[in-house]
Order: sequence, then C-alpha cells, then structure tokens
Amino acid sequence: MPLPRLQPRRLSFLALLVTLMIPLSASSLDPTGLRFPLPATDEGLPGAGPLRRMDWFQKLWNERRSAWATHAVRDRGAVVFLGDSITQGWEAGLPAAFPELRIANRGISGDTTRGVLLRLQDDVIALQPRAVVMLIGTNDLEEKAAPEIIAGNLALILDALHAHNPALPVVLCRVFPSSATMRRPSAQIRRINALYDEVARTRQQVTVVDTWSIFADAQGDARLAEFPDLLHPNERGYEQWARALRPALQQVGLLR
Repeated sequence: MPLPRLQPRRLSFLALLVTLMIPLSASSLDPTGLRFPLPATDEGLPGAGPLRRMDWFQKLWNERRSAWATHAVRDRGAVVFLGDSITQGWEAGLPAAFPELRIANRGISGDTTRGVLLRLQDDVIALQPRAVVMLIGTNDLEEKAAPEIIAGNLALILDALHAHNPALPVVLCRVFPSSATMRRPSAQIRRINALYDEVARTRQQVTVVDTWSIFADAQGDARLAEFPDLLHPNERGYEQWARALRPALQQVGLLR
C-alpha cells in the first residue's frame, strides 16, 4: 500500500517543528561552551529575515536563555511575555502591573521575529504556558526587513503555538510607534501592523491589542512623553501598555 503523499505546505510546517527542536539538543555540543549558541549562519533555519549576531547580542542571548533554563520548572504554566528590549525592560514592573498573574518574562533586547521563532520551543512551548503575550518586530525594521517578511515570521510563530496547543490564548500587541530617526518609519510600522491584523484574523486563539494608536502622535511617531528615546517606553509608557492589555487579558479569562 503506497504511503500518503504530504502536501508541500504540510512538509514545510513539519520541517519547521523539527527545526524548532534543534537549539536545546545542539547547545551541549557547542565548542565555545555556550549553552545556547546563536547559529553561525542562517542555513537551514526556520523563517526569513535578520538574526542579530553582534557580540553583545550573542552574549545577552546566551546569558538570559541559560538563566531561564535553570528555573524552567518554576515557570511552567506561567503567562509568558515574549519579545525584545521593550519586554525585557518591563521585567521588574510586570509583577506589580499584573499581581494576579504568574509571569515569565522572555524578552531579549535586540531580538527579531526570526530570533523569537528560533527560540520558541525552549523558551516558551517547553513551559506549557497558560498564555502568551507577544510584542515583536521593531528590530526587524532597523535591520531593513520588509514588513511582509516580518509578518511571515509571525505567522510561523503563531502556527507553532497553535500546533502545541490550539486553545492557548495569544495576546498579540501591535508594534509600537517609533521614528524614522530610529530607522523605524511610521509608514513601515503601519504596514507591519496591518499585516499582523491579517495574520491574526483567521486564528481564533489570537487577540490583537491596539498598542500603536495609544502611543502615536499626529505623524504616527512615538511621543517623547512616553518614549524619551523614541523607542523604549518610560514608566508612564509601561503604565499605558498595562492599561491597554488588561481588557484583553480579561477577555481571554486571565483576569477577572
């Protein structure tokens, strides 16, 4: 009896799932001694677009992921906040913002959508999370990735989370406004957010939070009152983000 023939899209998705399992098993074999080395090349990796390999980023990538691995059991079943420096920078403030939740912060400064895709299995799925709150994409723009590439990586992230648990709530934050002076033009961010909305529209587990318009000025850029460097929120900005998140977290049953 001939074996059933898989469709190309199915084969691609299976390849993605297999690849996502690689980083943890390969880490113990790295000759540099790093537990979570960033692959030296993009060859064979899932997704598309930039992966950052600056020395400071590789050091931070390894340090944070190694620390998380030591208390993965403690974080099992937590609500995972996933992202880049904006998420990492909220590490101390998150418990106070949402005291009702047990939270695992999985933000790495400088990370991109492809970086998140690469570490998704070890840093998120392995925790059997209660929910995932995600903000990612602004650093892709700085690396000149096209909005379509960024949204394509997001789709792969959401597909992998759905394959893990179709009922897992995912709260997707729209990319915050920034500035052309930070190599993040408003038109590009608008395009990313429009594509994110399209990706999320057909996925019932995803709730989109409008975290763009609450921060954008008349030109679509970040306001200095909340973003002193036009990229990272200050305390006032994090407070506004928390207020925007609360109704979504209530909607998916995480908060009363």
